[in-house]
Amino acid sequence: MIFERIAPEQYDTLADVPEPAENPMLAGHEAQGLQLASAYRTGKLHHALILSGPRGVGKATFAFHLAHHILKHPDRATAPEGLVAPDPASALFRMIAGGSHPGVLYLTRPVNEKTKAFRGAVTVEEIRKVNRFLSMTAHDGGYRVVIIDPADDMNANAANALLKSLEEPPGRTVFMLVSHAAGGLLPTIRSRCQTVRFHGLSSDQVDAVLAHLGMAAGSDMAALAARTGGSVREAILLTEYGGLEIAGALENLVGAGAFDTGAAWKLADAVSGRDQSIQFALFNRHVLDHLGAHASAAALAGDLARAERISALWQEASRTIDETETYNLDKRQHVAGLVRRMHEVLGAGARLQG
Repeated sequence: MIFERIAPEQYDTLADVPEPAENPMLAGHEAQGLQLASAYRTGKLHHALILSGPRGVGKATFAFHLAHHILKHPDRATAPEGLVAPDPASALFRMIAGGSHPGVLYLTRPVNEKTKAFRGAVTVEEIRKVNRFLSMTAHDGGYRVVIIDPADDMNANAANALLKSLEEPPGRTVFMLVSHAAGGLLPTIRSRCQTVRFHGLSSDQVDAVLAHLGMAAGSDMAALAARTGGSVREAILLTEYGGLEIAGALENLVGAGAFDTGAAWKLADAVSGRDQSIQFALFNRHVLDHLGAHASAAALAGDLARAERISALWQEASRTIDETETYNLDKRQHVAGLVRRMHEVLGAGARLQG
C-alpha cells in the first residue's frame, strides 16, 4: 500500500506505516467497538477511557476511529450501532489525521526544541494544553476529544496535572488514555476512568494488516503472531527491521559454549550505526525480554540462585540501557558488553556451574 502521510511524525514513526491518526484500517476489536458505540448512542459513554492492552495491537487507531465516530455523528441518537471505518478521502478524516480538527487534541511525546529530538516522556507542558483546549468553545457545539498516547509515558507532574481535568470534566468531553501497562498509571487516574481491554490480534488479522501495508510476513503467520503477541507493530519490526535476525544472533551468541568475540562485534556493528536507532532499540528490548524469560524459567524450576543472578543482570542491563541512551555513550561497546555479560550468566558454561 502506498499512502500519503498527512499526520505529524511521532517519536515511534515507522517508514511507510500510517500513524494511528491516518490509518483507516482497524483489524479486530469488534466487541470493543460495539461496546463503546452503543454507550455513545445511549448517552452512557464514560467521560474518560483507558484503552489498555499490548503495544501495537491497534489501541491508538481505535481511539481515532472512535473520535471520528463521535465527531461525525454529533446527534448520538442517530449514530450507527457500531464503529464504521472512516472515509480517508473525507475532510473530517483528513483534518483529524493532520492534527487540525478543533475538536481533537492529541498528546504524545513532544519534540525538544533545543535538540530537535523527541523527549522521553509526555511532559506537564503537554498536559497543560488540555486546560487551554477545554476552555475554548466546542466546535459546532459538539464533542471534544483528548487522546493521550501513551499515557504510560506521562511523568509524575504530567499525571498529577491530568488529574485536575479528569476530576471536573466539562460536558461533551471524552478523554482516551492509550496504555500498554495500565497498572502503572496512578490509582487516582484509574479510578476516574473506565478501562477497556484490548488483546493481541489473531494470525489472520496480523496477516491482513501486513498485506494491506504491502509487507510480506512469510509463510508461518501463526508462529509470527505468537512471537509478537498478536502485535502488528512487533510483526513489522521483526520482519521489516531485522528483528528476527537480531534476536537469532543474540540467542546464538548467548547460548554458545565458547564466547565468539568477533560475532559479538559483528552484531554490535549491525545495530549501532547512525541510521540503526530502531535496530538498537530492538536489541535492547530483546535483551530484557530474553533475561526476563530465563529468570522466570529458573524460578519455576526451583533454581532460585540462578533466577536471582539473572534478575540482577536484568537490573544491570536496564540501567546500562538507560545510561547509554541518556548520555549518548558508545553503542557498539554497549552491545558487545551486554552480550558478553549475558553469555557469562546464561551461557552453557554458566548452566553447568549452576
